[in-house]
This record gives sequence, C-alpha cells and structure tokens, in this order.
Amino acid sequence: MTSPSDTSASSRPVADTVENAQSTPEKEQPYGALGLKPDEYDRIREILGRRPTSGELAMYSVMWSEHCSYKSSKIYLRQFGQKVSDQMREKLMVGMGQNAGVVDIGEGWAVTFKVESHNHPSYIEPFQGAATGVGGIVRDIISMGARPVAVMDQLRFGAIDNPDTARVVHGVTSGISFYGNCLGLPNIGGETVFDPVYQGNPLVNALAVGVMRHEDVKLANATGAGNKVVLFGARTGGDGIGGASILASDTFADGGPTKRPAVQVGDPFAEKVLIECCQELYQGELVEAIQDLGAAGISCATSELAANGGSGMRVDLENVLLRDPSLTPEEILMSESQERMMAIVAPEKLDAFLAVVGKWDVETSVLGEVTGDGRLQIFWHGEQIVDVDPSTVAVDGPVYERPVAYPTWIDSLREESAAALPRSIDPEVLREQFLTLVASPNLADTSWITNQYDYYVLGNTALSFPDDAGMIRVDEESGLGFAIATDCNGRYCQLDPYEGAKLALAEAYRNVAVTGAVPAAVTDCLNFGSPENPEVMWQFSQAVAGLADGCLELGIPVTGGNVSFYNQTGDQPIFPTPVVGVMGIIDDVARRIPSGWQDAGENIYLLGVTATELSGSQWAGTIHGHLGGLPPAVDLAGEKKLAELIHAASQQGLVSSAHDLSSGGLAQALAEATMRFGVGARVWLREISERDGVDAATALFGESTGRVIVSVPREEDVKFRGLCEGRGYPVLRIGVTDVPADGEAALEVQDVFTVAVSELRERSAATLPAAFGATIAEPTA
Repeated sequence: MTSPSDTSASSRPVADTVENAQSTPEKEQPYGALGLKPDEYDRIREILGRRPTSGELAMYSVMWSEHCSYKSSKIYLRQFGQKVSDQMREKLMVGMGQNAGVVDIGEGWAVTFKVESHNHPSYIEPFQGAATGVGGIVRDIISMGARPVAVMDQLRFGAIDNPDTARVVHGVTSGISFYGNCLGLPNIGGETVFDPVYQGNPLVNALAVGVMRHEDVKLANATGAGNKVVLFGARTGGDGIGGASILASDTFADGGPTKRPAVQVGDPFAEKVLIECCQELYQGELVEAIQDLGAAGISCATSELAANGGSGMRVDLENVLLRDPSLTPEEILMSESQERMMAIVAPEKLDAFLAVVGKWDVETSVLGEVTGDGRLQIFWHGEQIVDVDPSTVAVDGPVYERPVAYPTWIDSLREESAAALPRSIDPEVLREQFLTLVASPNLADTSWITNQYDYYVLGNTALSFPDDAGMIRVDEESGLGFAIATDCNGRYCQLDPYEGAKLALAEAYRNVAVTGAVPAAVTDCLNFGSPENPEVMWQFSQAVAGLADGCLELGIPVTGGNVSFYNQTGDQPIFPTPVVGVMGIIDDVARRIPSGWQDAGENIYLLGVTATELSGSQWAGTIHGHLGGLPPAVDLAGEKKLAELIHAASQQGLVSSAHDLSSGGLAQALAEATMRFGVGARVWLREISERDGVDAATALFGESTGRVIVSVPREEDVKFRGLCEGRGYPVLRIGVTDVPADGEAALEVQDVFTVAVSELRERSAATLPAAFGATIAEPTA
C-alpha cells in the first residue's frame, strides 16, 4: 500500500466543513458554474437542512447532472423495466441499474456487455476523448467480475469533405486503436457514418463485452459494516474535472471546442495491469464488490456503492493518492482521472488484497470503511466536509417531465416521399448509380479505419470486419460463443423516431441472426439533442417507446445502456440516433455463417419481399440529396420468423453464406458478398419485379426490411426450399455464384449491367483514403 504524500497544514487547501456550512447559511456558492439550476440548489439545501459544503455541492453537481442522473429521461426509461415478458427474463441474470447487464449464454457461462457515449470529449480532444471512452466502458465490464474479451465502436462524423472532419476522424480512430490494441482486446465491429448533421457534434459510442462463470458475477454494492473502502489504480489528477456535469451535460456554443480541461487522459497500460489485478482479486475471492471510477469519479463510486448496498460509508479523503498535491477536496471528489477502481474488502482479507495489488505494482490506499448508519461521511484531515444520505446523491436526484412538442417541421418532411424521385430504367444510368453508391462514404469500404484495430488478438475471434456481426468463441472445448451487432439509421429516425428505433433494433437483430446466432439481449446508447427542446423530447419519447415495444415483441430484454443528451451545436440538434446493440448466442462457432460466398456454382436466394420503400434510403440521399417521406415498414414478427429460419438452416448446414439487406438495398448486399472473397455472381431481377411489382431501380436500391440473401450449395437446394416453404417465408432464387474459367470475377445483373469485382473493390476502397490518407496494411491473424 502506498502512503499519500504529506502536505503541511499551512500549504494544503482549506476545506469548507459541515460545521462551517451550518454557521454561514448565506454564503454565496457557484452552483450555476457547476451546472446546477437554482431550484436544484434550493432542493439540495432542503434535503440537507442547510447550505451544502463545497464538497457536497461538487458531489451533487456531478451526480445530479444529466449525464449521471438521467433526470430528463428517467420517466421514459422505466418502460424497459415495465414492458417485460417471462421470456425476456429467462436468460437475464443482471439487468439495468448495475454497471452492465449480464446474460446467461449456457454451459455455466455468462456474458456482460454495454455501450456508452463519449461524444463531447471526442470533439474537443478526439484522441483522448475516444481512448478514454474505450477505457471507461471496459472498466464497467471488469467491475461485473468479468474478463473483457472484445470491444466495438459506433462512430458518426460530419461531412467527409469538411476540413474539420479529418481532425476528428484521425484523432478518434487513433485513440480507439491505441487504447484497445494496448489492452490486447479485439475490436470486432461497429459502424461508421458521415453526415453534415454531426459536423459540430460527432458521436463516439464504445461497447465492451466480457465473459465469466455464473458464480463469478459481482454487484457494485457496499454492504457489511466494518468492511474497508479501498481505492486502487492510477493516482487522482486534475483531468476530467466537471466532465459529467459541465462537458457532457451541455451543448456546444457556436465558437467550437473550448472545454479542453474537462477531457480525461488515459493510460491503457495501467488499465491492462488493472484488468489482470482484478482477475486475480476475483479468483482469490478477496473483494466483496468493485466499482469503476468513471463519470463523477469518487463522488459516484462512494455514493453509488453506499446507496446500492443500503449502507453508509466513512471516507478520509486525504488518503487519496494524488498526481497533483494542490487539488482541493472538491476537485478530488469531481476528478474523472482514468484507470481507477474502488473495492469493498473484508478486514480479514485486506492483507491478502494488498499482497495481490502489490504484486501487480498497483498503487492502493484504504480510504475508510462501510458503516451501518446510512450516511456518507467524508473527512479532510479530520474535518467533516460531507454528511449526506447517499441515496439522495446517487438515486433520488431530480426527475423532470420536460415539455414535449410534436415537431412543427415533421409533417412537411414526411410529405416529400422519395417515391416521387425519378427512377431510371436505362442500364447505363443504373450502373453509374450503383457504382456511385458503392463508393459513397456511408457504404464504402471502411478498412482505412478498421485496419487500425487488431481484431484477432486473444485468438477467439470467429467473425469480424466486414461481416454483419462480430463473433467471439467463449469455450474452446464446446465452441460456445456469442455474436454482437450494433445499428442505427439516423435518417430513418429523423423521419419517424418510433419506427426508426424499431428499425435499428430489427437491423441489429437481423445482423446477429445471419451469423447463425440466436439473438438474446439488447444494450442501447440513445444520442439526442437538448432535452430542453420540446421537439427533441418528443423524438426521445418516441424512440424509447419504439425500442421498448420492439424488444417486447421480439422477446429480448434491454440489459442497460446510456443516454446522451445535448448533442447539438447552437440550436441545431443531431438526428435522433438511438444506437442498438444486439447480442446473440451460438452453440458452436464452427457453424458460423460468413457474409460472402466462397464457392462457384451455388444458388443465391432472396428471403423476404421488396416494396417501393426508398424514403430515407442511401439511394435517395446519395443520388438525389433527398431526405423525406416515411422510413421502410418493419414487421418484427416477420424478423423473428426470418431469424428462426436462418438458425434452422445453419443447424442443418444448408447455407454457406448469409448477408442482410439494409443500407443500399440488394445492390449493396450483392456488392459486399461479391467483394468479401472475390467470387462473382450472375443475378436476375425479373422474378423480383414480377412477384413484388417493383421496377429495377427499386429492386436494386430499395431498403425494405426482413430481407436476407443466402448462398446454398446445389446439393442442399431441395432441403433449403423445403425449409422455407415449411416455415412460410417468401423465397426467390435470384442468381448463382460464378467464377469464369477464362475471365475475371464479376457481378452481372442480367440485362442491366456487369461490373468486375476488381472495379467494385477499387471504387469502394478509394473513398476514405482520398479524404484521410493511405490505408495501413490489414492486420493478419
């Protein structure tokens, strides 16, 4: 154990004590600068029966911030706990309210996973903002008792040709790759979207997954009077002060990045040691609970641990190890310095605990102990600076019913349907539109980003970029594993946030299903504009209702997630962007289904029906610069039937590839399936047009849901058709995989166009390097 550095009484910061607060009730306090509203400050005084000390004010300001307290979203988020069926509870071991949800995946194994935002820091300081976003979500996974096994990221940047976009893209991708690669965790998937609406407010959402045995699940509850409160990991510094209350809970002014001091600084090597140290502490059963120190730092860890455990806690703050000895007690409480954990340790295990952290050279200090009086009491060199009921800090914060208003602009937007846009029947025009879409920023090859990530490290990656979902093997003997996909189409959500959230859920669900996994649980990261804008609150209320209703219909629970408000610059909010992550279980990763075909002579089938649904599509946006109308209809009962069909086909070994149809429609799916392994295809649209009553442009570029293309070996053709007919799902044979004996592999859409695979790859791979520089070599297994 390391001793805190001594500071003489004359040189250390003077504390505002509880006694002083009682004797100076009229002292003016800077609550507004800390992000508190006047009525919130008055309520704190009412709770305490006096003015708060400076330390208490610091704690309440960060814990009552939008980022930590969910004060504008609580009334809506309750739906995730209310709209729940018995089926949804079957595999759920830990739900919302803890650091991350935990799901039973069978054979005594459990998976914990969660996605969170680090948006504002990633605009101000892209490298550190993104890096510490990865570090923070990984610590959430560690605190559940799990070993982290994978990360993913969901990125949204401004226009690809805007001069500032390169600054953000370079910094964010470098930060993610630096931190994740140094931790030795594979990055197995995610999203990258470019749109001018995110120009001044990029979204950087980070997801982490961990695995553990059932008996190893830990909860962040401080119980047992006399148990020790121990802080271990990195020292506390001045970085990140006010990150939750000031940076993450406010909009950007038009002047640009100004809040640099609130961005944390990360050290992935320290976190890597922390992971191994925690694993050994868990294995030795040396901790009762562990809480990571992320947003709100010590304020959060102490108040949440005490509130969750229904106990009290006494802490001596001068025992905190500091990088900067000039920090005031208030700054120590608010600091969001990274790579720190707080443990609850039984007294008889303290020496063994200290031996383990000493072995790993992790600095540690005992701050205090758990009490049974229900109070959180914090002292500074013997003087009491905090005396609160921890639940008033961590649980019973403000709950707002913000004004909600139907947007004044949405009806006129919806009237502008993409069905009215010109759709060519000229083969040359269709060919050029196809190639334009393949090379468009949101459909182009993302290797410029993904090649910076190591997605094979640890040796258990079964699927990764560019497949539809990432997949990790959990058990080497049985092959048990999980798949995860994340999705959201902000354009759809701008048109209809209720249906848009359902569409995000359906796409992530389908992306998991096409790998052969069975979708089992959901995490979400809900990114919206200012909650003080009634139209934004309408969007939020609609999206949450859509996601809750969708999960109930599909029978999979929301295990946890994150709300990120104030994503706007000035008065211009981003598109509603409720990112949905779906985790699925696969009993043997050897049965995984890739997204591209690998052999010639296989039949290509389209599952599902194509309607004239082009509003919000990539075709409408890229070719016509258009956004309007209503997004595609989603049939979740049909999605469930489709997922069950693909799983049955996987179990019987009937399909050799499967790829969902979403952004870019059939054309993009065919292009990606062709480019995946360089095997060409001959495809015809005639039967689609005849059966579904659509023209060639709609057949190629429409984004109707519930659709998947699969390739089927000829010897399994009869069985596969029988499976589809027996389950009553629409199916059409639309082509064959093909490698010409005397020529180059190509994608031929009969009577429309032919494009060589080499040209497809050249067009697709050129877009991001043209904007950001050369692509690094692909990582090798």
